[in-house]
Amino acid sequence: SFNSKQHILSWFCSSQCASTASDVALPDFLKGAPHRKHPGVTHLKTLCLPEGLQRGALSLIHKSEVKDLTERAGRLTNFLWSRKRAAEASQLRERAIALEKKWMWNEKEQQRGEKKVLTEMRRTTYHWTPLRYDEELGVVYMAARLAGGYAAVLRALNEIKKRDLAFTPYSLLDFGSGLGTALWASHTLWGVSLKEYVCVDSCGAMNTLAEQLLTGGIEAGEPLIKHVYFRQFFPVSPKVQADLVVAAFSLSEMATQHDRQETVLTLWRKTSSYLVLVENGTKEGHQILMEARDVLLKVRIIVFYLISSKCTHEMPCPKLLSQKVVPCNFIQSYYPLPLRGNPEREQEKFSYLIMSRVKQKSVGQVDWARLTGPVHRRSRHVQCQVCCSNGELRQFAVTKRRHGRHMYRCARSCDWGDQLPVIQAEENNPTDETHDSYAGTDTMV
Repeated sequence: SFNSKQHILSWFCSSQCASTASDVALPDFLKGAPHRKHPGVTHLKTLCLPEGLQRGALSLIHKSEVKDLTERAGRLTNFLWSRKRAAEASQLRERAIALEKKWMWNEKEQQRGEKKVLTEMRRTTYHWTPLRYDEELGVVYMAARLAGGYAAVLRALNEIKKRDLAFTPYSLLDFGSGLGTALWASHTLWGVSLKEYVCVDSCGAMNTLAEQLLTGGIEAGEPLIKHVYFRQFFPVSPKVQADLVVAAFSLSEMATQHDRQETVLTLWRKTSSYLVLVENGTKEGHQILMEARDVLLKVRIIVFYLISSKCTHEMPCPKLLSQKVVPCNFIQSYYPLPLRGNPEREQEKFSYLIMSRVKQKSVGQVDWARLTGPVHRRSRHVQCQVCCSNGELRQFAVTKRRHGRHMYRCARSCDWGDQLPVIQAEENNPTDETHDSYAGTDTMV
């Protein structure tokens, strides 16, 4: 009858409205944002250099007329990527003692045995040498690393921009500033509030190139960014601090562990809000950052909050504890300088560490885990590898049935390097279809 049809239609509409109302109700951790832009998303689309910076770089490269630029830039990139730390004196002594024990000899063979040990040490020890940049090598470095370095630093700083909306830095200290990639990246994000940029680099030739880049490659031109100061040494006064302190690809250029530790402590003393360290995404780069992290955790100068790309916790890095050491790194796509031989698009693989003196408030009861590998989106589930706040590496499948619709949609929107909101899932019954479908994968604790 007409009345019964009207009743069915009314019931259907009310059920649809109820369903829609439940869908609109978002959890607190989303802060009103859509799932694809939840607070843990910090990955960026393919980055390009600021117009003025690219124009200045191309102008300086063409003026320099460096021969075999493409080949030299490729060799320099490979050299920097494969570079290792210098062997410490204590490590050399331990190796020498181990070789002496391995090759036992009597008193008559003492001299010959010592020569054998020295020969083996020279053959197997990595010979670290400092890089000395002149103007020509600086131009080669510009062609090889300017765009990739800018992309890595901007990606690291963007995490602060995304997670601390109230942060409006007034001053920047860039240690090992080189060509000024951190200067340009920080200006891209906080150009309105930043009023002072201090760039510290011991290489005068690199400071000169960085100054020329600021004017777009035009001699005696007006700088595109105001209030930039170049120095070859740290500011003398120990009381001088900066809101944002950055050291990108600088710690790996130091000869000893002691030098790196002292530099990290100095950088931390000069930090009033955030300290950002960036290195190549290699085993060496990862270990250098973990070495710096351990130094600051050990001395406990002041209580601070870690928001590093690797560390949502203060426990030892689980990747370093595994038998097969795999670096904790991330990738960022970027457009390289339009030079002969360069591809249209490249990816920068890097590691970074961010520390803050200000502890931020957590939202609700949600735990955040860092995605430390590619996210594999499959039908009805998402495969994730995360580093959890308890210091463990976990691999699990996020499903709508087991973890809820909101976490499932967030997982599908995440990418390598983002943070995933981990919502506690109740234990399912053995008959649950997700238990059968995803047997063999870990689930959330």
